Amino acid sequence: MTILINQPELGIQVEDQRHQHDVKELVLDGGFPVPDKKAVSGDGFDAPEINSFGYSFRDYHAESERQKTVEEFYRQQHINQTYDFVKKMREEYSKLDKAVMSIWECCELLNEVVDDSDPDLDEPQIQHLLQSAEAIRKDYPNEDWLHLTALIHDLGKVLLLPQFGELPQWAVVGDTFPLGCAFDESNVHHKYFKENPDTKNPVYGTKNGIYKEGCGLDNVMISWGHDDYMYLVAKENGTTLPPAGLFIIRYHSFYPLHKAGAYTHLMNKEDQENLKWLHIFNKYDLYSKSKVLVDVDAVKPYYQSLIEKYFPAKLRW
Repeated sequence: MTILINQPELGIQVEDQRHQHDVKELVLDGGFPVPDKKAVSGDGFDAPEINSFGYSFRDYHAESERQKTVEEFYRQQHINQTYDFVKKMREEYSKLDKAVMSIWECCELLNEVVDDSDPDLDEPQIQHLLQSAEAIRKDYPNEDWLHLTALIHDLGKVLLLPQFGELPQWAVVGDTFPLGCAFDESNVHHKYFKENPDTKNPVYGTKNGIYKEGCGLDNVMISWGHDDYMYLVAKENGTTLPPAGLFIIRYHSFYPLHKAGAYTHLMNKEDQENLKWLHIFNKYDLYSKSKVLVDVDAVKPYYQSLIEKYFPAKLRW
């Protein structure tokens, strides 16, 4: 099945955070300015300026009730995510022998999951999925593949549940980053990487590490978590989502890349094209988080129709 999607006319280059401080308006991760509330009309998604705790989004140093939990999470993640660990996880979970169930059944399982790495929300994850999907549906009503991508992008967080191995939070959630090359300073709480065993490998400490410039992200070992797992599940179960959808699922937590512009030297041309869609998606993934909950029963029929369009009835997980 061939799916044609129009590439967004962005012409936007990712800018390093260091060069964004002079911009007076709030800038989204993808370079999109938050719409002026006075200028917004109609039913489009209006991105908020503060999270559900009253702080700026992705502020990892604000003295909020979540700050200590989040920092401890990143300390453990940066110490324990090594090249060998990720290789082992990919080999184990590529078996897809944990469960057989539908996409919607997996969505319902996320009622049991809260993400310790997220400084912006502590609601069950199914609400985050629906909030981001509904927000993007308002602004891109004709891109149904993007609505579904938003709904399923975090389903890999079921790795936290006993049936899927009950992995620790640091092996499931949080920002992702490459292994086998130097840890870029744009990574959140970069200081904790000094305790990672990979720092003892002199090759891993170089910019390119074990990779060649322009090798493509699919050839790079990215830290293990829900992104890579859900990508694996979708691909191996024969989804008909376009490549941009799979790219979003696999790299939506790769903030050092799509927020700070780090590691771009490892990308190929296909990555560059797909990144345009990830920049669009990121606005809704981040800024749709809210204490205002979505009526699950009201939207369920629409998303079930998309699931039937792009996925088999039952998937191996």
